[in-house]
Order: sequence, then C-alpha cells, then structure tokens
Amino acid sequence: MTTATPAHARSRPTPPLFYVVMGFVALFAALAGFTLTFFKPLSEGTFHAPPVIFLHAACAFGWVIVFAMQPWLIRTRRKAMHRQLGLAAIGLAVGFALTAPFVAAYAAARDYANGDGEVAISSIPGTFSSALIFIGLVIGGYLSRRDGGAHKRLMLLATIALLWPAWFRFRHYFPSVTHPEIVFAIVLADSLIVIAALRDLIVERRIHVVWLVGGTLLIAEHITEALLFDTAGWRVLAHALYAPFAP
Repeated sequence: MTTATPAHARSRPTPPLFYVVMGFVALFAALAGFTLTFFKPLSEGTFHAPPVIFLHAACAFGWVIVFAMQPWLIRTRRKAMHRQLGLAAIGLAVGFALTAPFVAAYAAARDYANGDGEVAISSIPGTFSSALIFIGLVIGGYLSRRDGGAHKRLMLLATIALLWPAWFRFRHYFPSVTHPEIVFAIVLADSLIVIAALRDLIVERRIHVVWLVGGTLLIAEHITEALLFDTAGWRVLAHALYAPFAP
C-alpha cells in the first residue's frame, strides 16, 4: 500500500543547490585566506593581539559558518532553525561592524611600526567601507526576508563583501603574482558576483536586480578604492578615520 503525496507538498520546489555550494566556497575562502596569517600563528602560539581582534574574528567566522548552514537548512525544510540562526547572525554582523574600526586602527599602527609607513594608514578607509557595506546589505537582507529571492542574494552579496580580505590574503600563497590588490581583492573576490549573475541568467533567464544594482555597485566600489588608494586625498581621509581609534 502506498500513501499519496499531497499535491501542495509535491508542488514545492527544492531550494537550489547553488547557495549550498556558495556556503562551502565562503568557508573555504575564510579558512584558507586566514590560515597563514591567523590560524597557523595562533596554533603555534606566535599570534598576539588585543581581545577586540579575537572578538572581530569570532564574529566574522561565526557569520561565515552560519551563512554556510542557512541554505542547507532551507534545502532540508528546517525553516524554524533557519530563522533562529538568522537572528543570531544579526548579532554577529553587528559585532563584526562595530569592532572593524578598532581592528583597522590596530593593524595600521602595527604595520606602521613595522616600517610600512603611510601605506599602513591608507588601509583604513577600505576596512571602514567594507564594514558599512556589509552591515547595510545584512540589514537589506533582513528587511527582505519575506522575499526569498532578494533575501538569499543580499545575504550572499553581504558575505562576498565580508570575504574580500580573505581572498586578498591568497597573495601569501602566490607571492609572484603582480598587483595582488587587483588579482585577488577584485578579480577573484568579485568573481562570485559574476558567477551568481550568470547562474541567474542561465537558470532563471534573467539577472536579479540584486546583482544588477548591488553587485555592480560593489565591484565599482572595489575598483574605485584600488584607483584612489594611497593618493593624497585618500591619506587625508585615512588619517581622519584613524585618529579617533588610534591605539
């Protein structure tokens, strides 16, 4: 004897595997990107930093872990757990954004003392802008949670914005690559936006507005930062941002 599947259950499509894969890609980028500069020295007892650095790292990696879990929970129909983790992730996102200025100032002071000069201070605006973009996209994703299409794309775009420092650290694996700020921090990091947009075009026959507008603006922002980095005006902005948080 067989039991008929209710029509409404049969009609519900299985959520796409694409976002599950993107979750694993995000985990790979975060872990591999920070292995040489964080995880390895931490395991060897040679990484020393103030507590805010560890809090920032916990929020960042916590977000990536939750992001990787969320599509799988939707795919396996565990929506209640998905919502609960989503609320917890909001706290991680806020923690990441609030600690970012202190982390940027600490890293700038450390690198300046190690002989990097003004370039160390010039790294600060990028950290500030990334944190603001990330939290803005998270807020947008939360507000659009009843629109599944926009919600999942905004959360993926927020994670892409968060991950660019991890991709940029791939330069440590490939020291011979010239212009790593372009190859890794723009081309590699933002390739996920292009992949997601092409996936929409192939599967859904249209590119979602999140990629057309939000993705394009994020790529443009990254390119603009690369072009303006360490110019005279950029240094003025960097010092203005650095002063309130200088250790």
